[in-house]
Amino acid sequence: MLEALIRKNRSCRRFYQNHRVDVETLRYLVDMARLSASAANRQPLKYILSCDGDVNAEIFLCLQWAGYLKQWAGPEPGEQPSAYIILLGDRRISADFSCDPGIAAQSILLGATKKGLAGCIIAAVDRKRLSNRLDIPDCLEILLVLAIGKPGEQIVIEPVGPDGDIRYWRDDHGAHHVPKRDLDEVVFACYGPGD
Repeated sequence: MLEALIRKNRSCRRFYQNHRVDVETLRYLVDMARLSASAANRQPLKYILSCDGDVNAEIFLCLQWAGYLKQWAGPEPGEQPSAYIILLGDRRISADFSCDPGIAAQSILLGATKKGLAGCIIAAVDRKRLSNRLDIPDCLEILLVLAIGKPGEQIVIEPVGPDGDIRYWRDDHGAHHVPKRDLDEVVFACYGPGD
């Protein structure tokens, strides 16, 4: 079951924007992050939740989408996320957020996948603009933005080709292809009994 959930949890960049994600669902997803591991158990992360169309539009303007797809500026109206979760680091608690944002983001996206939703972790954010638009105080650092919604695209995992190119791409039918390295390539060393 966990393997199936991980395989299904892909970075989705096109959604059914009219499919509503409610505040309680967003709170459930953040609760999954809250219960996850935190370096030294400092728990320095805070979250902004939005499923409001006007606020979502403000957030959307501060994001850059899919760096490998140079001719694509991001999802069109109707394909945009219906919700966002902004991960913030509280500098009053810690100056270093360590691995916490990655752990929290993965927990949130696995929870979203389990609920039939999808998401995308976005680090290419105009942080100053977003902070100004949402009146985020200086003590809270924008770490990541998670786009959340009902998936509106097909995502295909495939092996990295002989040329070694790991860049994702879209085919003529709009399916999003994500090359993944082979397990034997990523396991650097393996020690077992008698090795």
